[in-house]
Amino acid sequence: MPLVEHSDLPSFGVLRQRGQQVLRLEDARHQDIRELHIGILNMMPDAALTVTEQQFINLLGGSNQIAQFYVHLFTLDSLPRSEETRVYIETYYERFSDLAGEGLDALIITGANISQPDIQKEAFWPELNEVISWADRHVTSVLCSCLATHALIKYFYDIDRRPLPGKRWGVFPHRISRFPHPLLRDINTRFDVPHSRHNDVPASELKRAGLEVLVESDSGDAHLAVSPDLFRYVFLQGHPEYGINSLLKEYKREVFRFIDGERGDYPPFPENYFNLRAAALAEAYGRRVIGGEGASELKEAFPEEAIAAELDNTWGDSGKTIFNNWLGMVYQITHVDRRKPFIEGVDPADPLGLRQRI
Repeated sequence: MPLVEHSDLPSFGVLRQRGQQVLRLEDARHQDIRELHIGILNMMPDAALTVTEQQFINLLGGSNQIAQFYVHLFTLDSLPRSEETRVYIETYYERFSDLAGEGLDALIITGANISQPDIQKEAFWPELNEVISWADRHVTSVLCSCLATHALIKYFYDIDRRPLPGKRWGVFPHRISRFPHPLLRDINTRFDVPHSRHNDVPASELKRAGLEVLVESDSGDAHLAVSPDLFRYVFLQGHPEYGINSLLKEYKREVFRFIDGERGDYPPFPENYFNLRAAALAEAYGRRVIGGEGASELKEAFPEEAIAAELDNTWGDSGKTIFNNWLGMVYQITHVDRRKPFIEGVDPADPLGLRQRI
Protein backbone atom coordinates (compact mmCIF):
# COMPACT_ATOMS: atom_id res chain seq x y z
CA MET A 1 0.00 0.00 0.00
CA PRO A 2 2.06 3.01 -1.20
CA LEU A 3 2.00 6.03 1.04
CA VAL A 4 1.03 9.27 -0.68
CA GLU A 5 2.93 12.40 0.32
CA HIS A 6 -0.15 14.60 0.19
CA SER A 7 1.19 17.16 2.70
CA ASP A 8 4.51 18.65 3.84
CA LEU A 9 4.64 16.39 6.92
CA PRO A 10 8.40 15.86 7.57
CA SER A 11 7.85 12.21 8.50
CA PHE A 12 7.23 11.35 4.84
CA GLY A 13 10.79 12.43 3.99
CA VAL A 14 12.22 10.58 6.99
CA LEU A 15 10.46 7.36 6.00
CA ARG A 16 11.56 7.71 2.37
CA GLN A 17 15.18 7.98 3.53
CA ARG A 18 14.68 4.75 5.52
CA GLY A 19 13.58 2.92 2.39
CA GLN A 20 9.81 3.21 2.70
CA GLN A 21 7.94 3.64 -0.60
CA VAL A 22 6.36 7.12 -0.62
CA LEU A 23 4.58 8.47 -3.71
CA ARG A 24 4.67 12.16 -4.44
CA LEU A 25 1.18 13.60 -4.83
CA GLU A 26 1.63 14.47 -8.51
CA ASP A 27 2.66 10.86 -9.25
CA ALA A 28 -0.25 9.43 -7.28
CA ARG A 29 -2.71 11.52 -9.27
CA HIS A 30 -1.58 9.80 -12.49
CA GLN A 31 -2.23 6.30 -11.17
CA ASP A 32 -5.60 4.60 -11.50
CA ILE A 33 -5.54 3.06 -8.00
CA ARG A 34 -8.21 3.40 -5.37
CA GLU A 35 -7.47 5.64 -2.39
CA LEU A 36 -7.82 4.72 1.28
CA HIS A 37 -7.91 7.58 3.78
CA ILE A 38 -6.71 6.58 7.24
CA GLY A 39 -6.82 8.96 10.19
CA ILE A 40 -4.31 8.84 13.04
CA LEU A 41 -5.41 10.55 16.24
CA ASN A 42 -1.99 11.11 17.82
CA MET A 43 -2.42 11.69 21.54
CA MET A 44 1.19 11.05 22.52
CA PRO A 45 3.12 13.71 24.47
CA ASP A 46 5.49 16.10 22.74
CA ALA A 47 8.63 13.98 23.13
CA ALA A 48 7.02 11.00 21.38
CA LEU A 49 4.71 12.79 18.92
CA THR A 50 6.79 12.53 15.72
CA VAL A 51 8.27 9.12 16.58
CA THR A 52 4.76 7.72 17.06
CA GLU A 53 3.48 9.14 13.78
CA GLN A 54 6.46 7.62 11.94
CA GLN A 55 5.96 4.22 13.59
CA PHE A 56 2.30 3.95 12.59
CA ILE A 57 2.80 5.38 9.11
CA ASN A 58 5.63 2.92 8.57
CA LEU A 59 3.40 -0.01 9.63
CA LEU A 60 0.64 1.11 7.31
CA GLY A 61 3.01 1.76 4.42
CA GLY A 62 4.48 -1.73 4.81
CA SER A 63 1.14 -3.31 3.93
CA ASN A 64 0.23 -4.70 0.51
CA GLN A 65 -0.13 -2.48 -2.51
CA ILE A 66 -3.91 -2.67 -2.96
CA ALA A 67 -4.52 1.08 -2.71
CA GLN A 68 -2.95 4.50 -2.41
CA PHE A 69 -2.74 5.32 1.25
CA TYR A 70 -3.48 8.85 2.47
CA VAL A 71 -2.70 9.40 6.14
CA HIS A 72 -4.45 12.21 8.01
CA LEU A 73 -2.87 13.17 11.34
CA PHE A 74 -4.76 15.10 13.96
CA THR A 75 -4.71 15.52 17.73
CA LEU A 76 -6.82 16.93 20.56
CA ASP A 77 -6.63 20.61 21.49
CA SER A 78 -7.10 19.73 25.17
CA LEU A 79 -3.76 17.88 25.40
CA PRO A 80 -0.94 19.92 26.97
CA ARG A 81 1.62 21.02 24.39
CA SER A 82 4.72 23.20 24.28
CA GLU A 83 4.67 26.22 21.99
CA GLU A 84 7.09 24.51 19.61
CA THR A 85 4.87 21.44 19.32
CA ARG A 86 1.77 23.58 18.84
CA VAL A 87 3.46 25.27 15.87
CA TYR A 88 4.37 21.84 14.45
CA ILE A 89 0.78 20.61 14.83
CA GLU A 90 -0.68 23.77 13.30
CA THR A 91 1.72 23.41 10.35
CA TYR A 92 1.46 19.71 9.57
CA TYR A 93 -1.63 18.26 11.27
CA GLU A 94 -5.26 18.55 10.18
CA ARG A 95 -8.33 19.67 12.11
CA PHE A 96 -10.78 17.04 13.28
CA SER A 97 -13.68 19.25 12.19
CA ASP A 98 -12.34 19.21 8.61
CA LEU A 99 -11.78 15.45 8.60
CA ALA A 100 -15.27 14.84 9.99
CA GLY A 101 -16.66 16.66 6.98
CA GLU A 102 -14.41 14.91 4.44
CA GLY A 103 -14.64 11.44 5.99
CA LEU A 104 -12.18 8.65 6.80
CA ASP A 105 -12.11 5.00 5.80
CA ALA A 106 -10.43 3.89 9.04
CA LEU A 107 -8.99 5.44 12.18
CA ILE A 108 -6.04 4.69 14.46
CA ILE A 109 -6.03 6.15 17.98
CA THR A 110 -2.67 6.12 19.75
CA GLY A 111 -1.87 5.88 23.42
CA ALA A 112 -1.33 8.90 25.67
CA ASN A 113 0.25 9.88 28.96
CA ILE A 114 -2.31 10.56 31.65
CA SER A 115 -2.06 12.15 35.08
CA GLN A 116 -4.71 10.30 37.12
CA PRO A 117 -6.19 6.80 37.49
CA ASP A 118 -9.68 7.72 36.23
CA ILE A 119 -9.47 8.35 32.47
CA GLN A 120 -12.82 10.12 32.56
CA LYS A 121 -11.32 12.91 34.68
CA GLU A 122 -8.67 13.74 32.10
CA ALA A 123 -9.08 17.11 30.38
CA PHE A 124 -9.09 15.44 26.96
CA TRP A 125 -11.96 13.02 27.80
CA PRO A 126 -14.86 15.14 26.41
CA GLU A 127 -12.95 15.88 23.21
CA LEU A 128 -12.01 12.22 22.77
CA ASN A 129 -15.68 11.30 23.28
CA GLU A 130 -16.60 13.58 20.40
CA VAL A 131 -14.16 11.74 18.10
CA ILE A 132 -15.39 8.30 19.25
CA SER A 133 -19.04 9.24 18.77
CA TRP A 134 -18.37 10.49 15.24
CA ALA A 135 -16.22 7.49 14.30
CA ASP A 136 -18.86 5.06 15.55
CA ARG A 137 -21.27 6.43 12.96
CA HIS A 138 -18.94 7.19 10.07
CA VAL A 139 -15.77 5.04 10.10
CA THR A 140 -15.50 1.44 8.92
CA SER A 141 -13.03 0.32 11.61
CA VAL A 142 -11.13 1.91 14.50
CA LEU A 143 -7.82 0.48 15.75
CA CYS A 144 -6.83 1.47 19.30
CA SER A 145 -3.39 1.35 20.88
CA CYS A 146 -2.61 0.98 24.59
CA LEU A 147 -4.25 3.87 26.51
CA ALA A 148 -6.74 4.34 23.67
CA THR A 149 -7.82 0.73 24.16
CA HIS A 150 -8.44 1.38 27.86
CA ALA A 151 -10.35 4.57 27.04
CA LEU A 152 -12.66 2.99 24.46
CA ILE A 153 -13.22 -0.12 26.58
CA LYS A 154 -14.42 2.25 29.31
CA TYR A 155 -16.51 4.30 26.86
CA PHE A 156 -18.34 1.32 25.29
CA TYR A 157 -18.37 -1.35 28.01
CA ASP A 158 -17.80 0.57 31.25
CA ILE A 159 -14.83 -1.64 32.13
CA ASP A 160 -12.19 0.03 34.28
CA ARG A 161 -8.56 -0.74 33.71
CA ARG A 162 -6.69 -2.12 36.71
CA PRO A 163 -3.32 -0.93 38.04
CA LEU A 164 -0.58 -3.54 37.70
CA PRO A 165 1.67 -4.43 40.67
CA GLY A 166 4.56 -3.10 38.62
CA LYS A 167 5.04 -1.68 35.14
CA ARG A 168 4.62 -4.28 32.39
CA TRP A 169 7.67 -3.33 30.41
CA GLY A 170 9.52 -5.44 27.91
CA VAL A 171 8.93 -8.04 25.20
CA PHE A 172 6.55 -10.90 26.03
CA PRO A 173 5.45 -14.09 24.22
CA HIS A 174 1.82 -14.37 23.11
CA ARG A 175 -0.29 -17.00 21.39
CA ILE A 176 -3.16 -16.58 18.93
CA SER A 177 -6.61 -17.97 19.71
CA ARG A 178 -8.23 -20.76 17.71
CA PHE A 179 -10.95 -18.42 16.46
CA PRO A 180 -10.53 -18.22 12.66
CA HIS A 181 -10.48 -14.44 12.40
CA PRO A 182 -9.06 -12.94 9.17
CA LEU A 183 -6.93 -10.53 11.24
CA LEU A 184 -4.83 -13.60 12.10
CA ARG A 185 -4.35 -14.80 8.52
CA ASP A 186 -0.73 -15.84 7.77
CA ILE A 187 0.49 -14.96 11.26
CA ASN A 188 2.70 -17.10 13.50
CA THR A 189 0.76 -19.01 16.16
CA ARG A 190 3.19 -17.67 18.80
CA PHE A 191 5.03 -14.36 18.62
CA ASP A 192 6.43 -11.60 20.80
CA VAL A 193 4.84 -8.24 21.59
CA PRO A 194 6.41 -5.20 23.29
CA HIS A 195 4.45 -3.78 26.24
CA SER A 196 4.97 -0.57 28.20
CA ARG A 197 2.15 0.21 30.61
CA HIS A 198 1.15 0.48 34.26
CA ASN A 199 -2.46 -0.70 33.82
CA ASP A 200 -4.32 -3.64 32.35
CA VAL A 201 -7.70 -4.85 31.19
CA PRO A 202 -7.54 -8.65 31.64
CA ALA A 203 -8.62 -10.98 28.88
CA SER A 204 -11.25 -12.45 31.21
CA GLU A 205 -12.97 -9.05 31.56
CA LEU A 206 -13.01 -8.53 27.79
CA LYS A 207 -14.50 -11.97 27.19
CA ARG A 208 -17.23 -11.37 29.78
CA ALA A 209 -18.21 -8.21 27.91
CA GLY A 210 -18.65 -10.17 24.68
CA LEU A 211 -15.39 -9.19 22.99
CA GLU A 212 -13.34 -11.78 21.14
CA VAL A 213 -9.76 -12.03 22.40
CA LEU A 214 -7.54 -13.05 19.50
CA VAL A 215 -4.05 -12.85 21.00
CA GLU A 216 -3.06 -13.26 24.64
CA SER A 217 -0.17 -14.39 26.81
CA ASP A 218 -0.10 -17.63 28.80
CA SER A 219 -0.88 -15.57 31.91
CA GLY A 220 -4.10 -14.14 30.45
CA ASP A 221 -2.64 -10.80 29.34
CA ALA A 222 -4.66 -9.75 26.29
CA HIS A 223 -2.82 -8.12 23.41
CA LEU A 224 -5.38 -8.15 20.58
CA ALA A 225 -9.18 -8.19 20.87
CA VAL A 226 -12.10 -7.13 18.70
CA SER A 227 -15.54 -5.76 19.51
CA PRO A 228 -18.54 -8.15 19.57
CA ASP A 229 -19.23 -7.39 15.88
CA LEU A 230 -15.69 -8.79 15.29
CA PHE A 231 -14.25 -5.89 13.32
CA ARG A 232 -15.44 -2.35 13.92
CA TYR A 233 -13.11 -1.89 16.91
CA VAL A 234 -9.69 -3.50 17.14
CA PHE A 235 -8.05 -3.22 20.56
CA LEU A 236 -4.31 -3.52 21.16
CA GLN A 237 -2.72 -3.38 24.61
CA GLY A 238 0.79 -3.97 23.28
CA HIS A 239 2.88 -1.96 20.83
CA PRO A 240 3.44 -3.76 17.51
CA GLU A 241 4.40 -0.37 16.03
CA TYR A 242 7.53 -0.11 18.20
CA GLY A 243 10.89 -0.05 16.45
CA ILE A 244 13.76 -2.23 17.55
CA ASN A 245 15.14 0.52 19.81
CA SER A 246 11.89 1.98 21.20
CA LEU A 247 12.19 0.24 24.56
CA LEU A 248 15.89 1.13 24.69
CA LYS A 249 15.04 4.81 24.36
CA GLU A 250 12.43 4.45 27.12
CA TYR A 251 15.07 2.78 29.30
CA LYS A 252 17.52 5.59 28.57
CA ARG A 253 14.93 8.20 29.56
CA GLU A 254 14.35 6.41 32.87
CA VAL A 255 18.09 6.20 33.55
CA PHE A 256 18.42 9.93 32.91
CA ARG A 257 15.48 10.57 35.24
CA PHE A 258 17.41 8.73 37.95
CA ILE A 259 20.53 10.79 37.20
CA ASP A 260 18.46 13.98 37.44
CA GLY A 261 16.88 12.90 40.73
CA GLU A 262 13.39 12.49 39.24
CA ARG A 263 13.10 8.85 40.32
CA GLY A 264 14.48 7.25 43.46
CA ASP A 265 15.38 3.77 42.18
CA TYR A 266 17.67 2.81 39.33
CA PRO A 267 15.42 1.45 36.54
CA PRO A 268 15.33 -2.29 35.86
CA PHE A 269 15.90 -3.60 32.36
CA PRO A 270 12.87 -4.08 30.10
CA GLU A 271 12.05 -7.79 30.42
CA ASN A 272 13.17 -10.26 27.73
CA TYR A 273 14.78 -7.46 25.70
CA PHE A 274 18.52 -7.26 26.42
CA ASN A 275 20.70 -10.24 25.54
CA LEU A 276 23.69 -11.07 27.76
CA ARG A 277 26.04 -8.66 26.00
CA ALA A 278 23.50 -5.80 26.08
CA ALA A 279 22.81 -6.46 29.75
CA ALA A 280 26.53 -6.43 30.54
CA LEU A 281 26.91 -3.05 28.83
CA ALA A 282 23.92 -1.63 30.69
CA GLU A 283 25.11 -3.03 34.02
CA ALA A 284 28.59 -1.55 33.60
CA TYR A 285 27.06 1.84 32.86
CA GLY A 286 24.72 1.51 35.85
CA ARG A 287 27.68 0.93 38.18
CA ARG A 288 29.17 4.20 36.98
CA VAL A 289 25.91 6.03 37.62
CA ILE A 290 25.48 4.62 41.12
CA GLY A 291 29.17 5.33 41.76
CA GLY A 292 28.38 9.02 41.49
CA GLU A 293 30.18 10.22 38.35
CA GLY A 294 29.23 13.65 36.97
CA ALA A 295 25.78 13.84 35.38
CA SER A 296 26.79 15.57 32.14
CA GLU A 297 29.65 13.13 31.50
CA LEU A 298 27.41 10.18 32.29
CA LYS A 299 24.69 11.23 29.89
CA GLU A 300 27.18 11.58 27.06
CA ALA A 301 28.60 8.14 27.88
CA PHE A 302 25.33 6.19 27.76
CA PRO A 303 26.18 3.21 25.48
CA GLU A 304 23.09 3.50 23.28
CA GLU A 305 24.69 2.46 19.98
CA ALA A 306 26.54 -0.48 21.52
CA ILE A 307 23.39 -1.78 23.23
CA ALA A 308 21.26 -1.21 20.12
CA ALA A 309 23.64 -3.38 18.09
CA GLU A 310 22.77 -6.32 20.36
CA LEU A 311 18.97 -6.03 20.12
CA ASP A 312 16.61 -8.22 18.11
CA ASN A 313 13.18 -7.35 16.73
CA THR A 314 10.96 -10.39 17.34
CA TRP A 315 7.58 -8.73 16.77
CA GLY A 316 7.78 -6.60 13.61
CA ASP A 317 6.62 -9.16 11.03
CA SER A 318 3.61 -10.18 13.11
CA GLY A 319 2.63 -6.53 13.62
CA LYS A 320 2.85 -5.83 9.89
CA THR A 321 0.73 -8.90 9.13
CA ILE A 322 -2.03 -7.78 11.49
CA PHE A 323 -2.07 -4.26 10.02
CA ASN A 324 -1.97 -5.66 6.50
CA ASN A 325 -4.95 -7.91 7.22
CA TRP A 326 -6.83 -5.05 8.90
CA LEU A 327 -6.39 -2.71 5.94
CA GLY A 328 -7.30 -5.44 3.48
CA MET A 329 -10.62 -5.96 5.24
CA VAL A 330 -11.27 -2.21 5.42
CA TYR A 331 -10.64 -2.08 1.67
CA GLN A 332 -13.15 -4.87 1.01
CA ILE A 333 -16.13 -3.42 2.88
CA THR A 334 -15.67 0.36 3.00
CA HIS A 335 -17.54 2.56 0.55
CA VAL A 336 -15.63 4.41 -2.20
CA ASP A 337 -17.24 7.56 -0.77
CA ARG A 338 -15.11 8.07 2.35
CA ARG A 339 -18.05 9.74 4.09
CA LYS A 340 -19.87 6.38 4.11
CA PRO A 341 -18.54 3.49 6.20
CA PHE A 342 -19.83 0.48 4.24
CA ILE A 343 -20.65 -0.75 0.79
CA GLU A 344 -24.21 -1.82 0.07
CA GLY A 345 -25.36 -4.95 1.89
CA VAL A 346 -22.86 -4.86 4.78
CA ASP A 347 -24.43 -5.46 8.20
CA PRO A 348 -22.79 -3.10 10.74
CA ALA A 349 -23.50 -5.66 13.48
CA ASP A 350 -21.52 -8.30 11.55
CA PRO A 351 -19.55 -6.42 8.86
CA LEU A 352 -17.33 -9.35 7.87
CA GLY A 353 -20.14 -11.92 8.03
CA LEU A 354 -18.17 -13.91 10.61
CA ARG A 355 -21.03 -14.34 13.05
CA GLN A 356 -23.02 -16.13 10.35
CA ARG A 357 -20.30 -18.80 10.17
CA ILE A 358 -20.16 -19.53 13.90
